[in-house]
Order: sequence, then C-alpha cells, then structure tokens
Amino acid sequence: MMTNRLRPEYHFSAQRPHQTAGKKQDISQLAQVLAQLLDASLTIPGTTIKIGLDPLLGLIPGIGDLISNSIGSSLLFLATKAGVPRIVILRMSLNIVINMVVGAIPVIGDLFSIWFKSNLQNAQLLYRHCQTTAPVTTLIDWLYVGGLVIGIILLLGLTIGFLFWLGVSLLALIG
Repeated sequence: MMTNRLRPEYHFSAQRPHQTAGKKQDISQLAQVLAQLLDASLTIPGTTIKIGLDPLLGLIPGIGDLISNSIGSSLLFLATKAGVPRIVILRMSLNIVINMVVGAIPVIGDLFSIWFKSNLQNAQLLYRHCQTTAPVTTLIDWLYVGGLVIGIILLLGLTIGFLFWLGVSLLALIG
C-alpha cells in the first residue's frame, strides 16, 4: 500500500508565508527614508524648496545620473520584497525611466528631478500597497525586477551615449 507523504513546498520567495504586516511596514519605512534622502533631504536656503541627493548627484557629468538612478532602483527591490504587484513595480519603473531620461539633460534634468521627485512617488506607491495584503513573491517577480533594472541602466547608458554623441557632433560643427 502506498502512502501519500506530504512534501514540503519549495518556492523562491522573498516573503515567508508568515511574514507580518510589521515586516512590510519596515520595508515601507526604509523606502521612505531612502526616497527622502534622494529627493527631499535638504532645503534650499531662503526657500521652502526641498532637494535631495538625486539632483545633486545629477550635476556630476556622465556618472551622476547613473549613481542616483541605481540607488533609486533599489526601491524596486524593496517593493518586490514587500510583495508589491508587478503592475505597481512597472509604474515605479516608469517613474525612474522618466526621471532618468529627462535627468540626463544637463541642468534642465536636475531642475526636473527637483520638481518630479520620482523616488518619493515610488515610496508612496510602495507604502500604499504595503497597507494591503499582497501575494508571496516568486522567482519570476525577482527576474522581472532584475530585468527592469538592467533595462533602466542600459537605457541610461544609451541616453548618455546619445547626448555625448550629440555634444561631440555639435562641437565638430561649431569648431
């Protein structure tokens, strides 16, 4: 007679089934602190305008936007760890891409980053979805986010390369 043995289920999960709402709140708070640092940690003297490291790092030619958007992309990993649905992660990615593409334009991009505050928007999306019960994340979710982050970094590299090519071409025409 065959016995039906129960086998433990193995799945790649960032979230254990017994993960508490408190753990999701911790993730949400970490995202908020990171977003605050990137988008609103300093006040411009004499104004009420808040800026963070994102527009300041953007002032470093070539690599500044890459650094700030890489740090901002970590919010996607936090969202995945919290079990945020893929459609929300896609929305968060869109915020990063908009900030990255416009942010690659010297000076204008930095002013846009001060206004747009993509990291605070993403932290707010994460917070809202940490208030509800979310599904357990799977390996597919992690691959999805990893692919999005790699795509964002590649898009940033292409944007910077295009702007560099455009600048060199304009200098060649002028000089």
